Amino acid sequence: MMIEIAGKDDGAGIVAVTSHIDVFTREEKDCVTELWQEYIAHGAQASGYTFLVAREAGEVAGYACYGPRSLTTGTFDLFWIAVDPHGRRKGLGRELLAQVEKEVRRAGGRLVFVETSGLEKYGPTRDFYLGTGYTREAVIKDFYAAGDDLVIFTKHVR
Repeated sequence: MMIEIAGKDDGAGIVAVTSHIDVFTREEKDCVTELWQEYIAHGAQASGYTFLVAREAGEVAGYACYGPRSLTTGTFDLFWIAVDPHGRRKGLGRELLAQVEKEVRRAGGRLVFVETSGLEKYGPTRDFYLGTGYTREAVIKDFYAAGDDLVIFTKHVR
């Protein structure tokens, strides 16, 4: 497995991985595509998004998207991290997250900020962040919709 900065030819693989993830809504899947298009059209610095891809046998098996948080010093958002369901339980998500953290440190970052849903179907996602050293900082009730809380995780990376 290899993790690297995504290039323009990785879009189809990123969209394919996203499409295979059942917990993502159509709107969320469309959001990944929009961020990807911004990244390709304007580059990481101008768009504020960087995509990393994890490859297995030359194919995109997972990805992460992160970028600096506006109006902060050294805080980075992890917008998306996704692993194709066929590639789960192999440590790929952990390796992608570790690479994001490494890249954030390299860019002078100090804090990774993650937002996710409080819905039951996102329980494994929340467990993933807790299991990789993230702290649950806050819960905002009914944020996304009635009954769908926003759960915020952070990790200091230096």
